[in-house]
Amino acid sequence: MSAFGGYSGQAFSPAGDKGRFVLPPAFRKAVRESSGGNRILCLAAHDRFDCLIGFGLSRKEQLNAQLEREEERAIRLGLHDFDRDVRAQQLFGFEQLPFDDSGRFVMPDHLRDLGKVGDGLYFQGAGDFFFIWNPDELARMGPEWKGAQAACAKLLAAARKGGA
Repeated sequence: MSAFGGYSGQAFSPAGDKGRFVLPPAFRKAVRESSGGNRILCLAAHDRFDCLIGFGLSRKEQLNAQLEREEERAIRLGLHDFDRDVRAQQLFGFEQLPFDDSGRFVMPDHLRDLGKVGDGLYFQGAGDFFFIWNPDELARMGPEWKGAQAACAKLLAAARKGGA
């Protein structure tokens, strides 16, 4: 059994050349553990925020269970507007992207657009998955995001200072 314990922490990664990005080391290790030792990153657009979410392959089991729970709830409550097929494509519409030993991966253009990706990515652990933010988009979020905003601002400043 994998030693996967969830996603936590924060990191910033500047955009690389040729449309490549780098999955930071702590997240890279967790994704590999979650993907059974494989270097496969799953990426999807968040359903409410202008950002992306990332996770490893083990989340498929959780998504299947979530779909079952939501369908059972809809049946129990008589919610006739629940559409299993629509919900399934929302949950399973993620991309599976390979990454190399250094964590480099190429992000598809449609995900770049959906996540409003710019010149760098801020990673924020969230347990079963992690958020991937354009720092400018995260800065526009409300006060409930102040911890992530502060961490992102510090990491972004350090990256700019180191790159100058």
